[in-house]
Amino acid sequence: MPANSVPPDRPLLDPVLAFPALAPLRAATLAGDWDSLAGAFAAVSDEEDRTLASRVVAETPGSEEFLRLTAERLPRDPLAGTLYADRLLTMGWQIRTGEFAAFVTGSRLKEFHAHLRRAEALLIGVCAEHPEYALAWYLRLNTARGLELGPSETRRRYDRLVEHHPHHFGGQQQLLQQLCPKWGGSWEKAEEFADACTEKARPGSPTAALVGIVQLEHWLHLIHTEHDDAEEYVEDPGRHAALTRAAAASVLHPDFDSARHHAVVAHGVFAALHSLAGRWDEAAPHFRALGNRLSAFPWEYLDSDPVAEFDRHRKLALAKG
Repeated sequence: MPANSVPPDRPLLDPVLAFPALAPLRAATLAGDWDSLAGAFAAVSDEEDRTLASRVVAETPGSEEFLRLTAERLPRDPLAGTLYADRLLTMGWQIRTGEFAAFVTGSRLKEFHAHLRRAEALLIGVCAEHPEYALAWYLRLNTARGLELGPSETRRRYDRLVEHHPHHFGGQQQLLQQLCPKWGGSWEKAEEFADACTEKARPGSPTAALVGIVQLEHWLHLIHTEHDDAEEYVEDPGRHAALTRAAAASVLHPDFDSARHHAVVAHGVFAALHSLAGRWDEAAPHFRALGNRLSAFPWEYLDSDPVAEFDRHRKLALAKG
């Protein structure tokens, strides 16, 4: 087998392996080649796809110096400032880790906030000069939550994003996080938002997966607080029915494009919930649509090793379902 080939059933967490069209973005970032990077970004016209393209750049280790110098050299270029801001955000959240807020204190919290404030300053400038720039508004939802600016400010930023780009799935996920109890919201608010977005969405869009994301968030909360209720929660017939309706309106709708980047998260959410409930026959179609593609979310919610967790549940679902 050639050294650069990938076994067909090997789980692919790296989006560049799952979507080879993203490879030029990483190559240009590693090479410090701004012209090639900007050209690769220009080829990504869909705003949903641009969020993943930005993440590929932001998660490239050591890219911060190249991106900082580029942003300083091109202060009026919205892409340069936004990509550097995303790198700062990525570094900040890596410092913070995924622990609950109560466990993130002291120097770690201070350094986390410092990174987010630097990113926020860059993004404010981009949004002031380019109010329609979706990627910057999307990232400002992240900074609002991390800097604990409150639900009203996060909602204001979300409204600015959807004013120009309605039904932005990444933006919807960011606001949904803010509406969950762990960030000061409530399950009622989170569920209402997911239902309202689903009702307005075009059939075959990924939006209805928000219904499943709320269920996963609630399940995770129960795992950390009331273990005995977590299994009952995902097996509840009413929630199962809501999940079935959501899948029919989104990932299982004939107009849904499972080749798109957002399909990895959307199908993954339904696959994970059905797996947690032992509904292997219902999980199997989602795993078949995913193939060997996965993202850290939702599988990191199930275990600290998302690849192993995805692979284990996929094997069970395809064998039993």
